[in-house]
Amino acid sequence: IHPEFCEALKGIEEYSHLIILYWMHLRDNERDRRTLLVHPKKGTIPILTGVFACRSPSRPNPIGLCIVELLKRDECTLTVKGLDAIEDTPIIDIKPYIPKLDSIPNAQTPKWT
Repeated sequence: IHPEFCEALKGIEEYSHLIILYWMHLRDNERDRRTLLVHPKKGTIPILTGVFACRSPSRPNPIGLCIVELLKRDECTLTVKGLDAIEDTPIIDIKPYIPKLDSIPNAQTPKWT
């Protein structure tokens, strides 16, 4: 975390998991931003689906979301497990994962998920 935002981490170590929002900078191009329909799961599903109805990295605004386990905080550095972003991916925001707010039991999803 940039030093000017370090104070914003106060209390974060009390959470076991975090929600990370990040900018998929390698998908920030005209082709990926104009892609509206894809075959989900890296093309393995024969159904054409809108990018807002799947987790495709090609989208009008390439924002990624990942829930990670917080292993350690050391000053302005967070060590996490499970982040699916690549090295040097810009982090947009960090939020605590709160099960009673962020988990929806019995949520409906398509069969292909």
